[in-house]
Amino acid sequence: MKHILAAVALAVAATGAAAQGYPAKPVRIIVPNGPGGLVDIGARLVAGKLSESLGQQFIVDNRVGAGGTIGTAAAVRATPDGYTLLAVFDSHATNPHLFKKLEYDTLTDLAPITLVVRGPMVLVAQNKLPAATVADFVRLAKAKPGTINFLTVGPGSPARLLMELFKTTAGIDVTMVPYKAAGPAMADLVSGVVDVMFATVPTVTPMLKANKLRSLAITSEKRSDIAPGVPAMSEFYPGFRYEVWIGLFAPARTPADIIARVNAQTAKALATPDLKARFAEKGLETVGSTPAQLDQWLRFEMDRWGKVIRENRITLN
Repeated sequence: MKHILAAVALAVAATGAAAQGYPAKPVRIIVPNGPGGLVDIGARLVAGKLSESLGQQFIVDNRVGAGGTIGTAAAVRATPDGYTLLAVFDSHATNPHLFKKLEYDTLTDLAPITLVVRGPMVLVAQNKLPAATVADFVRLAKAKPGTINFLTVGPGSPARLLMELFKTTAGIDVTMVPYKAAGPAMADLVSGVVDVMFATVPTVTPMLKANKLRSLAITSEKRSDIAPGVPAMSEFYPGFRYEVWIGLFAPARTPADIIARVNAQTAKALATPDLKARFAEKGLETVGSTPAQLDQWLRFEMDRWGKVIRENRITLN
């Protein structure tokens, strides 16, 4: 028995020593999305701060494809030593329901580190649509079922899922118009070819400021300084809330001490005024949660969107 206890004590001491010396070489942060996207920008901002505070380079590695699942699978397969991390977007919670089979288990094959940032989306309408508020829009949609259309880029995108949730919540019938790229989609919205969409705040801010689009509501829990004067969806439908988010994970079985070290340093970085300001420009609020809070957040998002996807029979085809 004494030999067993001694072995356990040595193992614990070795883990602690490894964490104290971490990182001893560059750390890779896999981003399963393309350069220039929201999660890529967020990961690079955090990586810069971690490089400064921990004395080793944190390098972003973009692994694009299959809705983010290729890069995620690569992170799952990596050695769980703290030298490979994974930054994911909100699609991480919907992919298990959209893909028939994944190479990994979203909940057990990755260890949560921290919820990095979160931010609302905004419901916008083309200027010719005779609806100045959400209530106006719902009345119009009920008076003319199926005639109002909404755009989406990607069948499993947050914009699509949010509109499906809105349809169910408000009891309306609107028609989806799918686009393959954001540029043409936004051009058609501004010109009035399509009527409404849910979009990230920075995506549509230039058009709102130029009075080329009209904002109807924001999806934060309450009104936000990110979109001054815009009512929250919850004012019309209590509990209607959605936020895009970025989470930081590591391969399962990464030592707990290393997870704790990365968590603490990331939270410290996210609390700095300059990083808060940089994310605010993107319509995002810094968080810096505990690993348990990120796990809870992910489970909630998976359950909520799984229900929407099943009820509306949404697929990636």
